[in-house]
Amino acid sequence: MKKVALAILFLAAALPIGAQDYTLGPDSQPHAGVPKGKVTKYSWNTSMIYPGSTRDYWVYVPAQYDSSKPACLMVFQDGSGFVTETGAWRAPIVFDNLIQQGAMPVTIAVFINPGVEPGASPNQGARYNRSYEYDALGDRYPRFLLEEILPEVAKEYKLSTDPNDRAVAGSSSGGIAAFTVAWERPDSFRRVLSFVGSFTNLRGGDVYANLIRKMEPEPLRVFLQDGSNDQSIYGGSWYLANQAMAKSLEYAGYEVKFEVGTEGHNSRHGAAILPDALRWLWHDYPKPIPVSKSIKGDQRTITAFLDPDHDWELVGEGYKTTEGPAVDKDGNVFFCDAGNSKIYKVGVDGKVTLFQSNSGGATGLMFGPDGRLYAAENARKRVVAYSPDGKLSVLATGVTPNDLAVTSKGEVYFTDSPAQKVWHIDAHGAKRVVFDGHKDGNVLLPNGVRLIPDESLLAVADTVSRNGWSFHIQADGSLVNGQPFYHLEIPDDEINGPLRSGADGIAFDDQGHLYVATKLGIQICDQAGRVVGIIRNPSKVDPSNLVFGGADLKTLYVTAGDKVYKRQLRRKGVFPWQPVKLPRPQL
Repeated sequence: MKKVALAILFLAAALPIGAQDYTLGPDSQPHAGVPKGKVTKYSWNTSMIYPGSTRDYWVYVPAQYDSSKPACLMVFQDGSGFVTETGAWRAPIVFDNLIQQGAMPVTIAVFINPGVEPGASPNQGARYNRSYEYDALGDRYPRFLLEEILPEVAKEYKLSTDPNDRAVAGSSSGGIAAFTVAWERPDSFRRVLSFVGSFTNLRGGDVYANLIRKMEPEPLRVFLQDGSNDQSIYGGSWYLANQAMAKSLEYAGYEVKFEVGTEGHNSRHGAAILPDALRWLWHDYPKPIPVSKSIKGDQRTITAFLDPDHDWELVGEGYKTTEGPAVDKDGNVFFCDAGNSKIYKVGVDGKVTLFQSNSGGATGLMFGPDGRLYAAENARKRVVAYSPDGKLSVLATGVTPNDLAVTSKGEVYFTDSPAQKVWHIDAHGAKRVVFDGHKDGNVLLPNGVRLIPDESLLAVADTVSRNGWSFHIQADGSLVNGQPFYHLEIPDDEINGPLRSGADGIAFDDQGHLYVATKLGIQICDQAGRVVGIIRNPSKVDPSNLVFGGADLKTLYVTAGDKVYKRQLRRKGVFPWQPVKLPRPQL
């Protein structure tokens, strides 16, 4: 008796306080009469996205698969651990049971391993890509699945391309990889299953909890699992990180379920609840997963800026390089096709007409208090103004203007990006440099430029840093007390470095919020310089510029590549020649 009691005591001491015993339930066991799916193993060693890598992957096809109908799809990272029928997860058995029960649709599963680059000789070690592929942010791994692996699978099986029919799953680093796939490509995957996900700073994944709260939400359903005894190491605490993820997803209005257990960094809890997790992930199928459109909590949340009844709409396409939109007093929007040296007008009725056929490669436009359209003629190296009757006046020559802003007094500020300068043209036509990045500060590539609505400050975007600059405007037009004031969010970008936001054009609303066209999206900063929301870009091409237009100034127009888009917002823009008193900022 004493030996038994002692054994129990030792067992209790070996388990974390409050630990639960997780066992595989009946849905993880094979049953007579349940049709068994087929699993086939493949290899992939011709990747262009991860050159030199080789990996195995397995394709599970349920017995109910009908080759005349597209099947749903689910992709598992670390596939070898999920696919074995005698291992911890036993995913094929779970699929057999749930599909037979009707708890999930007929689904083909792809179980894929991370890549390995073998050494050149037996004495040389391999390079293991798991963290490089799974922990990294950005679209590289999603592109690998969508451009290389899934097309191979689709050669043999008919896969649905509806994102509502597609799920992605993983554990640990595979868990954050699953989320990254859906986050980057909601047009391809909308259901996420993450077990003990590594949402920590292994390769910057800890930023997700922040970005989720700011980014425009997408129609995703996310299941998270973690244990209170998960690991806490140099990259952070897994348990705290998963709690932060769950709270952020909830705040942003996503469909999220967070299952908390007592295990550490292992598969015991996750494997035991895999059947229930899949049931939740596919519940109400085929009903589409909705996107959050409500305003929750703090009114600065991104849904406070978006009109729930409107998404991006295409205004025009087929141009070469769209740039520099500007609004006139009636709400008509003018934009440049810099590549073809033309200027177009978008009427409040939505019709696009040619305004100027030879614009000197203009890249920036702005209307002034005199009704003239000011243009930064980049190719001709000058700043000009078109009067309402079409008469052209030259204001400055011998410069390389990119973008410009016009004051209520008819003064002009313009950025000269190659020279790292900001210029000022006074009401009498005299021009001078009011900021020199080589001498006065660290604006590496000044780009978009606008006055805040009360004309007290000048905002300048810096394309090659994460900062937007703010300058006080003096009575004579000079700039003083420049600060890297607007702190922008940055994407994971291995080519351009860790601090490049890609900031280009900027605009203000009548509450003093700054809208910046960046690689990550249309970032919205409050008066204190903080990003409070990010509108997803209308296309895969980085946006170049933006302006509020339309009869009520509540439509945001954005130029991007060869296209122009618009979107109705809950916010209202301002005319640059009509100063607006701003509310006191919420600090």
